[in-house]
Amino acid sequence: MATDSRGALGRTILRRKQVEAATGLSRSTIYARIQAGTFPSPVALGGRAVGWDSAAIERWIAERLQAGAADRQARHAASPPRQA
Repeated sequence: MATDSRGALGRTILRRKQVEAATGLSRSTIYARIQAGTFPSPVALGGRAVGWDSAAIERWIAERLQAGAADRQARHAASPPRQA
């Protein structure tokens, strides 16, 4: 089995600061989106510690990038042609 810098399974647990850095979202936005069901839920690590599955965060980022590209294409297709 091949390994990378994230361990034998290629996945790791990300702490909140790492999730904030990866997504660009603030703490309050992350928790608001979890409540809304639009962001991956954290996993309990014990005590009061939580973390996020790196694969879930990577999927969320990829989905947002795809949604953004689709939105741009839709806006471009809907806009009237430019006149010179």
